[in-house]
Amino acid sequence: MTELSYLSAASDLSSVGTPTLWALTIAGVVLLLVLDFLVTRKPHEVSMREALGWSAFYVALPLAFGGWVWSRYGSEQGVQYLTGYLVEKSLSVDNLFVFMLLLAAFAVPVVLAQRVLLYGIAGALVLRAVFIALGAAALQTLDFAFLLFAIILIATAVKLLRDALSGHQQEVDINTMRSVKLLRRIMPVVDEYHGARMTVRQGAKRALTPFALVVVAVLATDVVFAVDSVPAVYGITEDPYLVFATNAFALLGLRALYFVLHAALSRLVHLSYGLAIILAFIGLKLGLHWAHGIWASVPQIPTLASLGVIIGVLIVVTLTSLRATRGDTPEQREVVTERH
Repeated sequence: MTELSYLSAASDLSSVGTPTLWALTIAGVVLLLVLDFLVTRKPHEVSMREALGWSAFYVALPLAFGGWVWSRYGSEQGVQYLTGYLVEKSLSVDNLFVFMLLLAAFAVPVVLAQRVLLYGIAGALVLRAVFIALGAAALQTLDFAFLLFAIILIATAVKLLRDALSGHQQEVDINTMRSVKLLRRIMPVVDEYHGARMTVRQGAKRALTPFALVVVAVLATDVVFAVDSVPAVYGITEDPYLVFATNAFALLGLRALYFVLHAALSRLVHLSYGLAIILAFIGLKLGLHWAHGIWASVPQIPTLASLGVIIGVLIVVTLTSLRATRGDTPEQREVVTERH
């Protein structure tokens, strides 16, 4: 296939997403978000029973949807969806770790934690939708889009690995965060939380609360995660609808999953290594896909093989993490300032 014909082929992305399916899916996502906001309208400390119940729901829902995709559109789309969902869910666990650092750094009261997370999830969904649209446009118009995505993922993998080896990745210093410094220049900030209120009146002026600062900080981190998350799932499937569905389902359950995994997150000390391997692998897959479009002799990595590699890596890093932290006390696994 010549480079010109490859560009023509890339401009014709196939998708299972009909206008009706898109409308129903977006409506469903909005409905679930509204439901979550209603559930958290009265700040309260989340019990493990409540967190487990919502987590089970948000795992069963995407798996059931995956079963429908498989039965309706065939095994190829079904495997692509399930693989993409697994990739996004794995990356979302890293999101949770950063959220945990931010909540600790801002000393967010336990009763307000789930409302902060929900704002972060809603913002992440909007940002992912924008990046997915931009990614689809790039694939339709740029013959080197797959190569660009591959470079982004491999560069992200290198950064993750370098940070993991240094032992000081994902540190949070709220005083050096650009978003926080910008807000403090625009408006005064009070020291105490006032429930889930973003602003309070301070004399004749309005002032921001720490709740507003942490929400903005969480939204700022969403931008960073979207940069590698969307190219990663485009490395699994070129269908924009499946890319959106996997991102939406992976994000919607984060609020409840945070409280289920809060203690366990500190034991996943090798997760960054695993994510670096996964992102580098998908980057390689994208690079080979781009090269195959120009030189037909270049091999490609099947999606089913990708699924096997991703599952294998996650199992290995989970087992090695649990072994490495076996016998540690909660104080020894403290992760507020750094992650080993």
